[in-house]
Amino acid sequence: MNNKSKDITRPQTSGFSPHILKDTPVQYVKGVGPARAGLLKRLGIETLEDILFYFPRRYEDRKNLKKICDLKCGNQETTLCEVVSAEVITTPRKRMKIFELTVADKTGSLKSKWFNQPYLKKYFIKNAKVILSGVVKGNPYTGIGLEMENPDFELVEGEDKLIHTSRIVPVYKATEGISPKQIRTLIFNTINTYASVIEDYLPEDILRRNDLKSLQWAIKEAHFPEEFTDVNALNRGTAPAHRRLVFDEFFLLELGLALLKKKEIIERGISFTLKNDLVNKFLQGLPFELTNAQKRVLEGIKSDMQKPSPMNRLVHGDVGCGKTVVALVSMLVAVENGYQACLMAPTELLAEQHFINIHGMAESLGLNVALLTSGIKDKPVDDISGGNAQIIIGTHALIQEHVQFKNLGLAIIDEQHRFGVVQRATLRRKGFNPDILIMTATPIPRTLAMTLYGDLDIAVIDELPAGRRPVVTKVFFPSQKDKIYSLIKGELSKGRQVYVVYPLIEESEKLDLKSAIDGAEAFKRIFPERKIGLVHGKMHRDEREAVMAMFKSGDIDMLVATTVIEVGIDVPNASLMLIVHSERFGLAQLHQLRGRIGRGVYDSYCLLMAYPPFSEDARRRLKAMASTGDGFRIAEEDLAIRGPGDFFGTRQSGIPGLKIADIIRDIGVLESARREAFDLIDNKPDLSGHPLLTETLQKKWMGRPELIKS
Repeated sequence: MNNKSKDITRPQTSGFSPHILKDTPVQYVKGVGPARAGLLKRLGIETLEDILFYFPRRYEDRKNLKKICDLKCGNQETTLCEVVSAEVITTPRKRMKIFELTVADKTGSLKSKWFNQPYLKKYFIKNAKVILSGVVKGNPYTGIGLEMENPDFELVEGEDKLIHTSRIVPVYKATEGISPKQIRTLIFNTINTYASVIEDYLPEDILRRNDLKSLQWAIKEAHFPEEFTDVNALNRGTAPAHRRLVFDEFFLLELGLALLKKKEIIERGISFTLKNDLVNKFLQGLPFELTNAQKRVLEGIKSDMQKPSPMNRLVHGDVGCGKTVVALVSMLVAVENGYQACLMAPTELLAEQHFINIHGMAESLGLNVALLTSGIKDKPVDDISGGNAQIIIGTHALIQEHVQFKNLGLAIIDEQHRFGVVQRATLRRKGFNPDILIMTATPIPRTLAMTLYGDLDIAVIDELPAGRRPVVTKVFFPSQKDKIYSLIKGELSKGRQVYVVYPLIEESEKLDLKSAIDGAEAFKRIFPERKIGLVHGKMHRDEREAVMAMFKSGDIDMLVATTVIEVGIDVPNASLMLIVHSERFGLAQLHQLRGRIGRGVYDSYCLLMAYPPFSEDARRRLKAMASTGDGFRIAEEDLAIRGPGDFFGTRQSGIPGLKIADIIRDIGVLESARREAFDLIDNKPDLSGHPLLTETLQKKWMGRPELIKS
């Protein structure tokens, strides 16, 4: 076999414009056309550049060519042999066409079958040399009747480069209508033709300091690794080619964040004066003392608010750590200075809860608090634009074009990961560079904080208020219902209250899950002497608030609910929560729900009722809940289970997605890339002398046109 072939490390064509990669639609690539372009679009491939950056999901080592007599049943094997016969067989019943190939070498024979692919027959001529790669079936003891089903194959023809066999073979995610083999061929041909156009946009000193190879080499090597590359390192994503590509993704991400931070530092904002009249009056009226962590975070916020540049601060902490009080004190600083303050929540339910809590605390100070959601019209909008509303609580309705503030000084965004940097910028434009404070009830692992919030100053409330008791958490199964009912009965008999949470409002034909409405009726039959309430997202706001108020006052013993109670509800007398179908909830959501109990002086219990069978991820979530109540440990485990791409929904956040980098695996590379990015912006905030880097950054951050002005 002669493998002196066209070398993919030496592209055959040059002289193209660098813009050809991103400007050429994939349909104009040889062998693609409009129909196949539609299939490739499903995979996110629309241009030549997309082809080059569509990386393998795994690699198979097919270098080791075995004799047929040495093939092991059940193993993925690769063999070089000659065609003996090729025929198409039609099955009598289903009329299925099977292409059957018989091959042999000096040690034995092997059959291969392809289903519903009769056209393959034309490729195989008697005595032609072919390499087959697939899982071997047959009698493992006698070696008789060996066969492969749908193996990858490659005909050995003179000088042609082998790309599907006899090497480390990249395996790509495919879609219906286009196979991994076809994608592999397309990528090989694209690299062979256009690799010379790939330009390095990273400054040479950064490449040198971080021992990084060229981008052109990294792309070629990531797709078609050299013979002696460690296939295990490739599959771990830690090979040298991957390191370069990972560095690039992190560097462009962190460079954008560094530019945002630099831009916000040099912008002129509002310099607030600490008058402390309203603040002191409010704090003196509280029935509890602030924790040291709350005081520390508030000092940082007040310091930021006095500066002439706009505040950009993220506050995160565990469930029940007291972020609402911190938010209100910050709002009072703005109001004392004659400015408005707003709080934007991701859902109407959460906005309503914030409104109830903050309105109750601010009312005694004589402040006007308004609520604005998509379902509330006119009057709040007029109060906001006229300045009558000093504190405004709302949803994304706050950033609608017709909503105008008289003088917005502070914008607080709750549950930031459900919004994103684009919404943050839109809210900022509602005032003259108002201060921005972001709160999230989900503790953020350090790696994600660095990645997603690299342009923010981060503060942690790492202390719970005095009196918070740990919640005992246990997993139960349907066979243990009587035990669950006994525990509920015991808490109710002590005068405590109970939450029961369901994943659905009503029964679903598609999902075999218990529902809140059916559950409420069932518990009324089980505990006929108890008052049982029901609350869910489809109820009218007034009805929902009335039920919640009755539960808070103790007029309702058991509250059956959906996840509307996930945040913002504070009922110290509630000591038990049953979460039905707990295997269906996310880990962060389970922890948030659990945070509704343990707020009083009583021992509290969270019962996780799980319905087998469930996934390994679900098992890990339940185990984490039962083993720890620490939100920071929960967050780390959630990140490990879900992976970085899904943890905070980065696709919706307005920051560039990560195709190949993994912030857990590649934390060291992330730290290096972040350091280089921030150093570069410190020295060259306009990126002067780096036109190609500027262009690449603009494309990567296309969701942020205001990031860099050309």
